[in-house]
Amino acid sequence: MEESAGLLAAMAASERLRCRRFELLPLRGEGAVFTDVQGRGPGESTAPSALADLISSISEIGLLQPVLVEVYVGRHHLVAGERRLRAMRWGATAAPGNPHFAALPAVVCDGPLTEEERRRWQLVENLARERLQPRELAAALLYERSAILAERLAGAGIEVPPEVMAEPDAVTRFASLERVRGHNAGVAAPWSDVLRRTGVQMSSRKARAVVAAFRALPRELSEEMDAHQVALTTRLSYLRLAGGRSHAAEEIWSAVRERGRTDLLSAAVQAAIEDPERTVEETLGAAEDVHQAANASRAAKLSAEPALTSGVESALVRRTLGALRELSTQLAAGAQIDGYAAGSLRLLVAELHGRFEKLP
Repeated sequence: MEESAGLLAAMAASERLRCRRFELLPLRGEGAVFTDVQGRGPGESTAPSALADLISSISEIGLLQPVLVEVYVGRHHLVAGERRLRAMRWGATAAPGNPHFAALPAVVCDGPLTEEERRRWQLVENLARERLQPRELAAALLYERSAILAERLAGAGIEVPPEVMAEPDAVTRFASLERVRGHNAGVAAPWSDVLRRTGVQMSSRKARAVVAAFRALPRELSEEMDAHQVALTTRLSYLRLAGGRSHAAEEIWSAVRERGRTDLLSAAVQAAIEDPERTVEETLGAAEDVHQAANASRAAKLSAEPALTSGVESALVRRTLGALRELSTQLAAGAQIDGYAAGSLRLLVAELHGRFEKLP
């Protein structure tokens, strides 16, 4: 991917990362992977029920994306892939006869890595697996900006206290580094340098917007919006509403979540901004009207363009779109899919996404 080109080049500059290798590691006993609490941590997202789709997929076709591991002091330490590791451990215990749970596929690097090397490796892995959500991207950009600023402060003879670089929160770390920098205007880490070094393809203006939303939104809310794949533009609109009417913004978010209609958030926020006198129900009604009008417009366009795609029958495309919309509606209403079917759908969607990326 273009987004990871700069990061891959930076990884190649690290002798340890350059010598990484693929291994099959045991899931128990000597040589098994040790992990501290990762970003998600033990909780709902790593409970067996939340891992059902992943476990089902692994049981059928194996683990497609290896975990990342560094080795030092005679132990294997997890760098990235906690959900995959937990799913593999669960499968090894519950289905010991399944060969897909016999060993853990891992990309291994001799450590200990510096924090900068570890963060860069995690970011490359995330970019290779899927497009980062705004919260993940903002944190990654801030960690990288902090690393650049720390390097330049050291180069200018300005001491950076160790506790500053040990600060786990990306926003707090960078703010602390800015205080260390003080009035030394010649020492800086402009966004253009951060983006060039990470290889993330976006403008400095958008990078500032991503980080601004990350700083302004409460961490828990930011994580929830990541889980629901709320776009950056919608988050910025939400912040504009919350800036003057925080209670109204919170009510709208709570309402769309309860209804399983987070897709209405953008239109609902815009409706609330346009008419502050609307109730939450009226706001959601207006948002639904906007969505229905957009769907009707798309349907009319499809009907007017029989040659929708080259080589694929437009009728097939319409049937597929109709089925996917119905599936999405039922899932939003609380319907369930068995683990194997969910895993198959997940793989098919990923395959289709890859094919769409190659279309002109």
